[in-house]
Amino acid sequence: MRLSRYFLPVLKETPSEAQIVSHRYMLRAGMIKQAQAGIYSWLPLGFKVLKRIEQIVHEEQERAGHIPLLMPTLQSADLWRESGRYDDYGEEMLRITDRHGRDMLYGPTNEELITDIFRSHVSSYKDLPLTLYHIQWKFRDEVRPRFGVMRGREFLMKDGYNFDLTKEAALHAYNRHLVSYLRTYERMGLQAIPMRADSGPIGGDDTHEFLVLADTGESEVFYDSAVTDLTFGDRAIDYDSVEECAGIMREFTEKYARTDETHDEAKFNEIPEERRRVARGIEVGQIFYFGTKYSEAMGATVQGPDGKPTPVHMGSHGIGVSRLLGAIIEASHDDKGIIWPEGVTPFHVGIVNLKQGDAEADGACEGLETALINAGLDPLYDDRKERAGGKFATMDLIGLPWRITVGPRGLKNGVVELTSRRTGESEEMAPEAAVARLVEIYAKHL
Repeated sequence: MRLSRYFLPVLKETPSEAQIVSHRYMLRAGMIKQAQAGIYSWLPLGFKVLKRIEQIVHEEQERAGHIPLLMPTLQSADLWRESGRYDDYGEEMLRITDRHGRDMLYGPTNEELITDIFRSHVSSYKDLPLTLYHIQWKFRDEVRPRFGVMRGREFLMKDGYNFDLTKEAALHAYNRHLVSYLRTYERMGLQAIPMRADSGPIGGDDTHEFLVLADTGESEVFYDSAVTDLTFGDRAIDYDSVEECAGIMREFTEKYARTDETHDEAKFNEIPEERRRVARGIEVGQIFYFGTKYSEAMGATVQGPDGKPTPVHMGSHGIGVSRLLGAIIEASHDDKGIIWPEGVTPFHVGIVNLKQGDAEADGACEGLETALINAGLDPLYDDRKERAGGKFATMDLIGLPWRITVGPRGLKNGVVELTSRRTGESEEMAPEAAVARLVEIYAKHL
């Protein structure tokens, strides 16, 4: 993509309403524009990152054997009356009446709708286990929306729902989701720590939140510092193995890590003092097991092995897709701008032409652009007639992990400069070598 043809409305000044780093940089980098309080338009750069994150979520959900579908944003209030949550949910639910006087709502979550789909089409235990999920916009009418996409009213969320015959099978689905979420977050360059949490209006006794440590986090968290040494890595997992998934669950949750709602001071004090940590965390996902709460209320039963109707055991599992952009920026930035991890960057590399209009420099940049595209990468070529300092500032602000700088002086020696946004280190090399290096770097991310 040529920057001269792209829509990238960067701002030099920070808007007054931006209170945290991610909100400031998303506005300044031209990623979002507020439509009204807590509701944003996603501009091209922000939309590209959103789609990268969404794709990773899809890939890891399907790797775990979960099946995608798409449910509507508007739901019938009658389903929520069946479950008993319509009046209990509170003012965060946006309630609507259509022209025929039917009560509707803009979905804050989808337990009722998915249960209705299940009970309409599944009748035998032989069709279990089953996990369905979608990525869809949600709406919760926050009383004080703030911090940009971190606490908005409209947000993009992955929510999945498992249906199992027994509690044991449902808890395996719970563990399976924890494993898939660990893989998902690490692919995005994040360490998201699973912490024992409160279930809130979803319900159920078993629930973990995934939190990214950041000073701007809204939750106070208490944890054993040893949990930050845990990484999932590239290990291969058999998602059908109860023992393997349970083992990873134990590995990542046996050390103390809790949000303030479930904090146990006595257990916390059992940790060696030098490993006790109190910090702030950003919630980026949560998993729940809630048994037969919805299936019993809404008549979602299957014919069991004994021929009798049996309520299914359920759980729900969410990832805040749009919130993740803010969390990644909070965890990965400096005073110049964003530093995108390779897995979610909007463009894989920026090409900066130091002398636009110079035939040799223009030709070298165009050649790099073509070679990168042919290699399966997505470059952003800054072909504007701007001073070099302005081009570098734009690249630093939008946070592309790598930059290739092309200028007449280097080309005389047959080299360009490849720079890492994260470390600031630069290396001169032939254009072909720069392309080869980037292909090698991104091999595990594409």
